Amino acid sequence: GDSTIESVAKLKPAFVKPHGTHTAANSSFLTDGAAATLIMSESKAKELGYKPWAYLRDWSFKACDPFEELLLGPTYCSQEILARNKLQMSDMGVLEIHEAFAGQILANLTAMESQTFADKNFGGKIVGKVDVDKMNTKGGSLALGHPFGATGSRLVSTASRRLQHEGARFALLAACADGGMG
Repeated sequence: GDSTIESVAKLKPAFVKPHGTHTAANSSFLTDGAAATLIMSESKAKELGYKPWAYLRDWSFKACDPFEELLLGPTYCSQEILARNKLQMSDMGVLEIHEAFAGQILANLTAMESQTFADKNFGGKIVGKVDVDKMNTKGGSLALGHPFGATGSRLVSTASRRLQHEGARFALLAACADGGMG
């Protein structure tokens, strides 16, 4: 059946019972899945007769305080990648950001455009406002599910195809991980 505000409000929390806020309605569901992503140099791809879908320019991996900053890895990594490559959030034509929980993605979007967060963590440099019209346009983890071990590959494949189909130059991919990783 269809969900209503009333039926969703009655759902029990999945964590921190009985006072938690993450329920089945606002959490990505675990799904079965498998994926493979081929990553190689452009010359090797051409040698093997493959046409590259996209080019990996840079990456970042961060650990965050699991008590105060759990699942904010996408904000920390996005700031580092954009700064290191002298890019702005507005330069991104494609955004694929893993949504573990609705609260997690909202916290990251808020932190990315917060001057207070930037002052405290990035020397005042705001990550940038995410154009939600460019984010997860084919569905994110809240809609598609979260197959552990395959979500990253799904993000890469989706972003690569979107770059081609939408004629965009840059994509930013981000995912959080349990324990405060990102």
